[in-house]
Amino acid sequence: MITSWPTLAQEVFACERCRLCQTRTNVVLGEGNLHASLMLIGEGPGQQEDLTGRPFVGAAGQLLDKMLAAIGLTRDQVYICNIVKCRPPHNRVPEADERAACMAYLRQQVALVRPKVIVCLGSTPARELLGEEVRITRDRGVWHLRKGVWFMPTFHPAALLRDEDKKRPAWMDFQAIRDKLKELGVDNA
Repeated sequence: MITSWPTLAQEVFACERCRLCQTRTNVVLGEGNLHASLMLIGEGPGQQEDLTGRPFVGAAGQLLDKMLAAIGLTRDQVYICNIVKCRPPHNRVPEADERAACMAYLRQQVALVRPKVIVCLGSTPARELLGEEVRITRDRGVWHLRKGVWFMPTFHPAALLRDEDKKRPAWMDFQAIRDKLKELGVDNA
């Protein structure tokens, strides 16, 4: 059991649990407020994230920053990470064994941050954290309470860049996230 951020970081940066370590440039652990009430979890690093070692810094990350700003939050008020910590080749969906190799790290991140709300950005984190039966287009915007933490699946920002029709439902989800944080008595995430 990892009990501190330095210990977790040391283990993740040296990780060779799956084949993704062979092609990574940088491990992308996560960033933001280490005690945030709101945690956002994506699928995995893309090319820009792999180059910089930071999550959500490409076009999808810039859109995510705008989405957060629209509900009165900044990136440094929340914690942002991904299911897998290394970039899958050609930005493909992480395979089951790759996701499984990183799940202990994600559980430790959640345990260390202790968020009140977790937003699953896209189908991969939604299915990994809420169950294989989750379908993002059907189940986005629906709250799930697990072990005292509120979870909501919503569209990944990259999906919004590909399909403008998803922006309105995503905006509704982010308004619900803002309202849930207020309901829980969180002034800033």
